[in-house]
Amino acid sequence: MVAESRRFDTDPQELRAMAHPLRQALLGHLLAAGVQTASECAAAVGSTPSNCSWHLRYLSRFGLVEAVPGSSDDGRERPWRVMATGFSDRVDESTPAGRGARRAMAEARLVEEDRLIRHYLDVREQLPSKWRGIEAVADYELRLTPAEAERIVQQMDALVRPFIAPTSDGAPRGSDVVHVSFRAFKRP
Repeated sequence: MVAESRRFDTDPQELRAMAHPLRQALLGHLLAAGVQTASECAAAVGSTPSNCSWHLRYLSRFGLVEAVPGSSDDGRERPWRVMATGFSDRVDESTPAGRGARRAMAEARLVEEDRLIRHYLDVREQLPSKWRGIEAVADYELRLTPAEAERIVQQMDALVRPFIAPTSDGAPRGSDVVHVSFRAFKRP
C-alpha cells in the first residue's frame, strides 16, 4: 500500500498550473493507472504523445509529477508518476490571484468531468453488465447551514478515501477504477 500523500495547494500559480483540462486529465489518469508514458497517457486521454509530454514536463516544473528516475530521455516514452495521492485546493481567496486560480481550477475540473462522462456514455454498451449496473447520477437539494455542508463534504471524503486507487491496499480481484465525483455548493 502506498502511504497517502494528499497535496494541499496554497500557491495560486501551482493551482493555475493544474487548471487546464488536459493537465486535469493527465493527473487523473496517472492517479488511476500509476506510472505511465506520455504515449500511454495520450491513448487514455485522447491527445497526442508530444502534447502529453509537453504538459507532463510543465506539471513537473511545479512538482506535481516526475519522470521516473533512470528512465528514457525520449519524452514520449519516459515513464511519469504523480507526486501525490490527491490534490486539495487551499488557495487564499482574499486576493484576486487566489480567486482567479480557484475559478480556473473549477472550470478545468468541469471540462474534465464532462469529458469523462461523455467518454463513459460512448463506451457504456461495451462494458460488462456488472459495471453498467453500478452507475449513478444523483442530485440533491438540501437545506443546510454552512457547518452542516462542511460536515457532509468531510464525511464524503472520509468515506471514499480508503478506496483511492494509489492507496488502496490489496484491491480485490475483479476491481477496477471507478470515477466518483462530488460537488457541494450554495445554490445560487
